[in-house]
Amino acid sequence: MKIIKGISLIFLIMIILLAVVVFAFLSYTNYINRNYWKFATPAGEIEKKYTALGLYDVSYVEFDADHEAHGKYEIWYPTEMNENRKTYPLVVMANGTGVKASQYKEVFKHLSSWGFIVIGNEDENSRTGASSAATLDFILKLNDDKNSEFFDKIDIKNIGIAGHSQGGVGTINAATAQPNSNLYKAMFTASTTSSYWGQDNIFGSEWRYDVSKVDIPYFMVGGTGAADAGTAENIAATKGQGICPLWSMTENYNAIPNSINKIMARKVGKDHGDMLRYADGYMTAWFMYWLKDDDEAGRAFFGDHAEILTNANWQDVKITPQN
Repeated sequence: MKIIKGISLIFLIMIILLAVVVFAFLSYTNYINRNYWKFATPAGEIEKKYTALGLYDVSYVEFDADHEAHGKYEIWYPTEMNENRKTYPLVVMANGTGVKASQYKEVFKHLSSWGFIVIGNEDENSRTGASSAATLDFILKLNDDKNSEFFDKIDIKNIGIAGHSQGGVGTINAATAQPNSNLYKAMFTASTTSSYWGQDNIFGSEWRYDVSKVDIPYFMVGGTGAADAGTAENIAATKGQGICPLWSMTENYNAIPNSINKIMARKVGKDHGDMLRYADGYMTAWFMYWLKDDDEAGRAFFGDHAEILTNANWQDVKITPQN
């Protein structure tokens, strides 16, 4: 009996220790995610600058959404907005699968710290772009409401949209197929699911998009990790289809009219889940250039010495036009 009790005690101690280790690991992982810019390893000087937090203090507010699937609208904005009459550029964020806006608040905070109003929602099926369209409509109504803290605060000529994974599909569809798509000035996607997944016998037609209809500057990124890149070399491969393989990125890039400013790049050593946070430096620079006329940020992408072309963190870079 003593032996049994001793074994039981040892087993209990092992379970407790395992639980402590798991809790510590999850806590540390959450800490890294909440402070991802501290753990990033940007290589270029421009990437380093915009990976760090900006100079703006950030505030947050949320509103219940009329549409149940959208849950709520969550807005991050520069705190100083409440004390001046300035307008601020706006970025709408489209969610990836299972990753609602409330689960990546730090990304919104980071972008807002650079002087943007950033809005998202709780939609877990963002792919059609409908929830992004509704989110944009909602905040523009606040911009017109004299009783709202956002009254006349949106720079309506400088609105961007971004999304990760399924949210990349939602971003493309919001910018090309929704009634208010003409309001966007620039777009960014990270690890957009490939056209393979939009086939009728895979995920279905709601996962389809048509990048040939894109008519605004577009920066697309993916990772070289196994889940993102896979091993398939085309849509017909029956094995090895990654979420955002190189063949799909290249196909999408080529389908966008050459008259549009477009860039594609893959982040070395990063996988699908990493791209939401660890492409953030250049995503911020992209919106700083197009929505805030920041010439320094633009040097990451344009000119004879565009930083991204020689940045060791990035490969498979394509830029149109070159200068």
